[in-house]
Amino acid sequence: MTNPFKERIRVRFAPSPTGFLHIGGLRTALYNELLARHFNGDFILRIEDTDRTRIVEGGVENICRSLQATGVIPNEGIWLDEKGELFERGDYGPYLQSACRERHLEQAEKLVTMDKAYYCFCSTEHLDDLRKKQQAKKQPTMYDGSCRKLDPTEARKKVESGESHVIRLKLPKHGLISFNDIIRGKVTFDWSVIDDQVIIKSDGFPTYHLAATSDDNHMAISHVLRGEEWVSSTPKHLFIYEAFGWKIPQFAHLPLLLNKDKSKLSKRQSDVATEDYLKNGYLPEALLNFVALLGWNPSAEREIYSHDELVELFSVEKINHSGAVFNLEKLDWLNSQYIKQLPKKKYLKLARTYLETAITDDAYIDRCLLMLSDRIVRFGNVTDLAKDFLDLKKDYSGVSLTWKKQTTEDATEKLEALKELLESLSADDVAKMEKSESAIKSLILERGWTNGETLWPLRVALSGQEKSPSPFELLAIYGKDRSLGLLENALKHLRAS
Repeated sequence: MTNPFKERIRVRFAPSPTGFLHIGGLRTALYNELLARHFNGDFILRIEDTDRTRIVEGGVENICRSLQATGVIPNEGIWLDEKGELFERGDYGPYLQSACRERHLEQAEKLVTMDKAYYCFCSTEHLDDLRKKQQAKKQPTMYDGSCRKLDPTEARKKVESGESHVIRLKLPKHGLISFNDIIRGKVTFDWSVIDDQVIIKSDGFPTYHLAATSDDNHMAISHVLRGEEWVSSTPKHLFIYEAFGWKIPQFAHLPLLLNKDKSKLSKRQSDVATEDYLKNGYLPEALLNFVALLGWNPSAEREIYSHDELVELFSVEKINHSGAVFNLEKLDWLNSQYIKQLPKKKYLKLARTYLETAITDDAYIDRCLLMLSDRIVRFGNVTDLAKDFLDLKKDYSGVSLTWKKQTTEDATEKLEALKELLESLSADDVAKMEKSESAIKSLILERGWTNGETLWPLRVALSGQEKSPSPFELLAIYGKDRSLGLLENALKHLRAS
C-alpha cells in the first residue's frame, strides 16, 4: 500500500494513568492504531505520568488491559507480560514519561539559555489575585509577564539560592502563527492571546507541553493524532520544535465526543470508562466498531466493520472536524447485531457468564438463553430478560389471561383442554415446536375455536406476560412437566377470579 506521507508512520497514544481508559481515549488509541497498521508503521503506547497529583495506582495496568480487551494492541512501548506485569519494548524508550525527567529538565534549561524561556518566581497568591482581577474585567486569564523582564543573571542567582520557581516559555507577543491540521486544514492563532506556558513546575516535573513535544521528537513520531482540546496548545508546541530545530510532525485533532444535548461527554451524564462498557456486556468487537464511527465512516452504506476492514479503509483526511454524538441506542443496536452473529457455543458461554440464577438444569437454561438471543442488546441485561422464563412462579395479577372480550369461564375451558392435550403428548413431542403446534392447532380446528381465544390464554399462562415469544416456543423451552405446572397455576388463578 502506497504511503502518501513519504516516511515511516510512527504514532503514539499517550494517556495519563488516572485510573481508567476513557471511551474517548479508546477512540484516540484506535485511530492511531488504524493509521499505523494501514501503512505498516508503528503504534506506540507511552504513559504521560508527569502530573504526579493525578496518578492512580494500577492506572497503567488498567489502560493496558482495556486496550488488550478491545484488540487495540501497540507494537512498541509500555505493555503487560503474561503475568500481568508492566514491561517496555522498543528502541526509543523510556516509554514512561517520568523516566525522561532529566532530559526534559536539560532541554528546559537550554531554552532559558536560548532566551526562549525564563524563570518565574511569582507566588500562588499573586497568580490567584491576577486571575480574579482579569475575570472581574472579563479579560482572558493569562500570566502578566511579571518575571519576563527579570535580568537573567539575577534570576539565575535566585534559582541557585533555592527560591521556588517555575520555567515558562517566552512566547512572541505579536504576529500570527499558522499550522496545517490534516482534519481541519489551516489553523491560525494570534500570538497576543497565547499565554507564556509553564513547562517546568515548581516540583521539578515538566508539564505536558514540554514533555510531550520532547518525547515525540525523541521517538521520531511522524503524526500526532490527539483530541480537539489540544488545538490551542499547538502553537506552544511548534515554538518548542522550532526553537530546537526539530522535525515537526503532522497534526490531526480529533473531534470531541458529545452527549445527546451536544455537551462534552462527561462522567456526570454517562459512563465514560471503556472497562464499564465491557463489564456491562458489550462485545469488544461491537464497541470498537462503534467507537471507530464516532467522527468517521468510510461508507454511508454500511455500519458494521471488522477491525481488519477498519484498518484497510482508514483515512485521517476523512475524519469529520465537528463533534460526534455518543448515541447509546446505536451502540445497543450494533452490539445486538454482533450478538446475533455469534456461534451458538460462544453465545451460550458468554451469556452464562452474566446470568445469575439458582437453577442447575443446564439444558433448560440453554434453551431459555437461545430463545433470548434475538432480544439481548448487551449481555449485562441477560438476567433481567431471562428471569421471567427461569422463574416458574408466575404472577398473573398484572396481566390478562383472557383474550379481548373472552370470559374467564371460556379461558378456563381452553386451558383445561390444552392441559389435557399436553398430558397426552410425550415429552419429546412437547419439546418439538412443530409437534406441539400441530397437535394444538388440530385441537382448535376440531373444537371450532379461534386461535386468539385459545393461544392467548396459553401464551400468557406460560410466560406471565402479555408480550412474549409464541406459546409453541415456550412449550419447547419449558418442556412437558414445567408447562403443565404453569398451566395448573394459571387455572388456579382463573378459578379464584
